[in-house]
Amino acid sequence: MQCPKCSHENPEGAKFCGECGAKLERLCPRCRSSNPPENKFCHQCGQSLAEPAVAAPALAPATADYHGRLVSYTPKHLADKILTSRSALEGERRQVTVLFADTAGFTALAEKLDPEDVHQILDRCFKLVTAAVYRFEGTSSQ
Repeated sequence: MQCPKCSHENPEGAKFCGECGAKLERLCPRCRSSNPPENKFCHQCGQSLAEPAVAAPALAPATADYHGRLVSYTPKHLADKILTSRSALEGERRQVTVLFADTAGFTALAEKLDPEDVHQILDRCFKLVTAAVYRFEGTSSQ
């Protein structure tokens, strides 16, 4: 098992890192709770702790599960709050606000500009919108 602190590779069954002495633990990819290194499944949510054979691309929300998207698009503190709440596991009925944004004249603009310039413009727009959404503890699924 690889040490989360110093990245030293430790033998299976080790409870502490042989290089730096840090306690070895597995973080659940779904709920981010700490599990002993010998666990195969998370003791909080039941998610498999086995590492995926092939790492998914960092920005592949269309193919990622809900929890993967939540973690990749949401600040860590807010994702932790959502995923560790009882309602995340049981479900709840809530009134929500949905924001949909479109860029007027985008096709014409994109045809005229360099792709990197288009990316910079959109990236700035996403940052402004998501900052406002996060301020009210919302989530974003660009």
